[in-house]
Amino acid sequence: MLIFLLTTIHVIVCVVLIIVVLLQHGKSADIAATFGGVGSQTAFGPRGTATLLSRVTTWCAVIFMLTAIALTLAPRSRSTSILQNERTAPAAPAPSTPAPVNPPAQQKK
Repeated sequence: MLIFLLTTIHVIVCVVLIIVVLLQHGKSADIAATFGGVGSQTAFGPRGTATLLSRVTTWCAVIFMLTAIALTLAPRSRSTSILQNERTAPAAPAPSTPAPVNPPAQQKK
């Protein structure tokens, strides 16, 4: 039950994280910057207050990492290998050597 809950939360957070990242604008992503205009002269763009999208991205990334680690460390209800009950194939018999083929007799002209 725990694995199912963690997996569900993980998938939902993944979808939300993808959507939120795709909705964000890059730094200095105005029209002037697109065509080589003088947008911002700072090295890394202007640093303003964090928007709602950036906060949601941060929290989704944190939750994503925590659920990924939890899913990795969570005890599995079935900790055996799927190949554990498989039977091994019997040893193949040694290939028999075929009898040598005699070349056809050459005809004399």
